[in-house]
Amino acid sequence: MQTSHTIIVADDHPLFRAALMQSLGSQVSAAKVLEAETLQQLEDQIQADIDLVLLDLHMPGASGFSGLIYLRTHFPSVPVVVVSGNEQASVIHRAMHFGASGFIPKSSSMSTIAQAIQLVLDGGQWVPEDLPEADQQVDAQDSQFADQLASLTPQQFKVMVMLTEGLLNKQIAYELNVSEATIKAHVTAILRKLGVYSRTQAVIAAGRLRIEHPQDESIN
Repeated sequence: MQTSHTIIVADDHPLFRAALMQSLGSQVSAAKVLEAETLQQLEDQIQADIDLVLLDLHMPGASGFSGLIYLRTHFPSVPVVVVSGNEQASVIHRAMHFGASGFIPKSSSMSTIAQAIQLVLDGGQWVPEDLPEADQQVDAQDSQFADQLASLTPQQFKVMVMLTEGLLNKQIAYELNVSEATIKAHVTAILRKLGVYSRTQAVIAAGRLRIEHPQDESIN
């Protein structure tokens, strides 16, 4: 009897998400496929029996590698495969460094995506065959900031993301349905954990984990 796998497709592009879910349902053995279009929806669905998360690097609630780092910190038993339109070798190597179990370019055919996912479900790792060797190690400051980001609580992470989006304390308090004093306390804790002295410095530091949006995220 085939082992049933539960997979979450986390991507804010409805057409890509629907196409990928349909393909997985037919090509990956005994797969139950769930979906999420924000990091919050993804977090709400992650349970002990989730076998794999397919994560876009650009979605509401996270940007760049921050979502990957968050998932690997708070849900370490759940493997994460990045599925992204950013196909630069440096991006792939950094994703693997930050804990991804694989990196699948969105330009890949559906059959290739399914094969890659099956490999990861079987305990392996997958990157494109033509991926060149890393020309340099991941920057030490990037690694240090990733460790500092991982030290944030889930609520502090949400506040941090909103800081990078330019929201004021009052706006963040409204979005999270808490008092402004609570947000001020979170910001103070965030600055301390990140080793910075101002909101501006925190936003600049977070920019180290950002990557450019891909020009084209079409699907084969």
